[in-house]
Amino acid sequence: MSQELESKTRKKRVDKKLNATGWTVIPYSARLDTSRLTAHAVEEFPTDSGPADYALFVNGQLLGFLEAKRVSVGVQNVLEQAKRYSRTTFNAVGSWRGYRTPFLYSSNGELVYFLDVREERNIFRQLAGFHTPDALREMLTRDQNGIAWLQSYSTDEIEKLRPYQKDAIAATEDAISKGKRAMLVAMATGTGKTFKTVAQIYRLLESKSVKRVLFLVDRRALAAQAVRAFSSFTTPGGNKFNQEYELYSQRFKREDFGEDEAFDSTVLPNAYLTNPNETHTFVYVCTIQRMKINLFGQDSQVEAEDVEIESEDDAEKLDIPIHAFDLIVADECHRGYTAKETSAWRETLNYFDAIKIGLTATPAAHSLSLFKEVVYRYTTDQAIMDGWLVDYEPIEIESEVKINGAFLRGGEAVGIIDTETGVETYDELEDEREFASTEIERKITVPDTNRKIIKEVAKFASKHEQETGRFPKILIFAVNDLAHTSHADQIVQICKEEFGQGDDFVQKITGSKSVDRPLQKIREFRNRPNPKVVVTVDMLTTGVDIPSIEFVVFMRPVKSRILWVQMLGRGTRRCDEIHKTHFKIFDCFGGSLIEYFQNTSDFKIEPPRKDPVPLSKVVENIQNNVDRNYNLNLLVKRLQRVEHGMSGEGREQLSAYVPDGDLSRFARELPRHLAQDFTGTMNLLRDLGFQNLLLDYPKPPKTFLIGYGVEDTVTSRVTSRAGQYTQSPVDYLDTFANFVRENADQIEAIQILLARPQAWNTEALNQLRQALARHQFQEPELQKAHEQVHHKLADIISMVKRAIAADIPIYTAEERVNRALEAVMANESFTEEQSKWLGYIRQHLIENLSIEIDDFDNAPIFRNRGGERKASKAFQGRLEQLLEFINSAIAA
Repeated sequence: MSQELESKTRKKRVDKKLNATGWTVIPYSARLDTSRLTAHAVEEFPTDSGPADYALFVNGQLLGFLEAKRVSVGVQNVLEQAKRYSRTTFNAVGSWRGYRTPFLYSSNGELVYFLDVREERNIFRQLAGFHTPDALREMLTRDQNGIAWLQSYSTDEIEKLRPYQKDAIAATEDAISKGKRAMLVAMATGTGKTFKTVAQIYRLLESKSVKRVLFLVDRRALAAQAVRAFSSFTTPGGNKFNQEYELYSQRFKREDFGEDEAFDSTVLPNAYLTNPNETHTFVYVCTIQRMKINLFGQDSQVEAEDVEIESEDDAEKLDIPIHAFDLIVADECHRGYTAKETSAWRETLNYFDAIKIGLTATPAAHSLSLFKEVVYRYTTDQAIMDGWLVDYEPIEIESEVKINGAFLRGGEAVGIIDTETGVETYDELEDEREFASTEIERKITVPDTNRKIIKEVAKFASKHEQETGRFPKILIFAVNDLAHTSHADQIVQICKEEFGQGDDFVQKITGSKSVDRPLQKIREFRNRPNPKVVVTVDMLTTGVDIPSIEFVVFMRPVKSRILWVQMLGRGTRRCDEIHKTHFKIFDCFGGSLIEYFQNTSDFKIEPPRKDPVPLSKVVENIQNNVDRNYNLNLLVKRLQRVEHGMSGEGREQLSAYVPDGDLSRFARELPRHLAQDFTGTMNLLRDLGFQNLLLDYPKPPKTFLIGYGVEDTVTSRVTSRAGQYTQSPVDYLDTFANFVRENADQIEAIQILLARPQAWNTEALNQLRQALARHQFQEPELQKAHEQVHHKLADIISMVKRAIAADIPIYTAEERVNRALEAVMANESFTEEQSKWLGYIRQHLIENLSIEIDDFDNAPIFRNRGGERKASKAFQGRLEQLLEFINSAIAA
């Protein structure tokens, strides 16, 4: 391929791509009447600076130049040649800073680069293919004054936009005005990303900056939710969104909705995708799975491990041009916990030539690689400080089994599940068996553990009901929902038995085929009294809006920062109807989840206290400049919590201290008040009447509910730890394994161990140790953990390889060296002198796991025996070759 001539590249590759997008390739001739060309690519078209490879004519107008190179040439910079032709053509269609032809391309038949020269701020971009002739005609006639419109019309014209949502819209529009075509908006879960985006899209449509919009989600539940958000949006003209612009969705299934639920959505005609028309102005809501099938076919769907993927069996492959959409909004674009999921997003987004906006609460490396940069950020902690989200209270539930694993004694009765049929038989163990904590709910389940954890949650639910007059909505995250060994099913059964409030009181909502109409159940959880308790695995981790959730229970381990924040986000939303003041996080792993993530997300979770700091003490700490910023943040959160739980009578009483009794606004503005009038503001905060009212304020009357008694026999306990948390050896090794897998492509030494053992040397070993140490993985600590978990002292190579694959054997350093030298001696005979040197090499390797030629003059074991000179003589000049073989065998 590298020797392929440019002429062959053009015929075999470039012409084929042009033909596929509607262009007819013809040679230039002096008699050619270009006014009659409708969709033609003319080869070797003359300009004043030489012939262009291709000139693109649409309806008699020269709209573009394409410069082609052979396939082995990088063509990004070849656009400079196309620019030259644009400036020196005889067939001008306009003038833009000296350019006379607007649309420029370069290609080697595989890669395509494009530049629209009309706007000075524009920069080149890579495309998945060529634009169609209709696309160029539409781009030429498209209104270019959209940015001016956006700058002229204020977001104040849209009702219900919050201040930070207006800021997010302004930041996005500013990025678009600067020519950026990929951007990320990071807003905390529950702060109204969808409403903000509907308003954003409406403004972009009104300004005529865009006409065809794709709103991408990764689940049908989120698609339905988005369609409702668009349909209910009120425009500045007093209309609903779909009364002013066409609104379409993908095809839904009947089981996606309740039997008594009307859902009015219009399915997008396929022609809108395959034949984009400049007269069409619309929004299309669709799942990423469906769009990928539309682009690449059913074979493109590859299931991701450990993630529930919805099928789109009725979707088909369509011939969709790259200009089908002007704007793509990817909701919850953090999704992509696996490389396969990220690839689906990347392939789909990269196919279209459109402005791309990603929405997420949790920016990650893969989402930043897709959307380039975060143009606006609004964190969870800031939203709590501003009163738009509620605060949270962490609760630790400690289970010996979940932390340390399970031990079964010989002769103990066990149930044995046939995972194919679900049939259970009973037997007695002939010998003792031990299961690590990571094997709980995967290889063994311990019903007593699950029941005791639910009993503990029930205790808090009962207390909550006594204090508030309502039973809390509870969301429980289970480990799995596998047929016959489902952890979720077991939890559902235990909850029904322990809460004792009927079968409908507890429901499972997962992507399993055993769940009837999961999207309907989600809406029932949000809108109806029952279910009160829902057990899920992945389906409710993201995007689903259920403000009344007050307990979030983690009975499954979590390793992903993104997933952790999204799961917590199920509880942060305000619910003024029930006067929700905060929600509780139940960490059923003894607080290890909270500790693991406390410094890696925008959730500022403080370790639980037995008693909160008194309000008066917080105020005095601010007065005396004792960690003032921390205490000010604490006070703002405390005031917002009071605001959420105060009645109208309480606000009237509060008006004697703060304007209009608006404690939320007072809390938001408190930092500014202190900066402008510290003495006056502190006098108010220290006022005993004000403090007493904040501690004992009138609350809304409690709604009477029928309380069904829950027997409260608690055998587990909530712990409160001081100082730094520690991890169990199993969790520590899981964290290490997660680190190795996530960084395998960034740390060269790991790449060497996995794929290039012949490159192993002392430098690679040192780099590996330094990289691990920088991330708090000290080799002695890792070895200690391996010894406790696997009962063997592992060398660093074994630990890294075991992190990638659980079936890799573990060796001590001595065992690894012996294996390597056995491999060396199996292929060659050695003299007595050489064998002695191999013995010295063995001793050195046991301590160092690599060897270099310089070691023979530096290490005493070699230097004292004559060093490199004598060793080279003993191996007859083949010493370096031998060392390379040994190093490779060590790393193998």
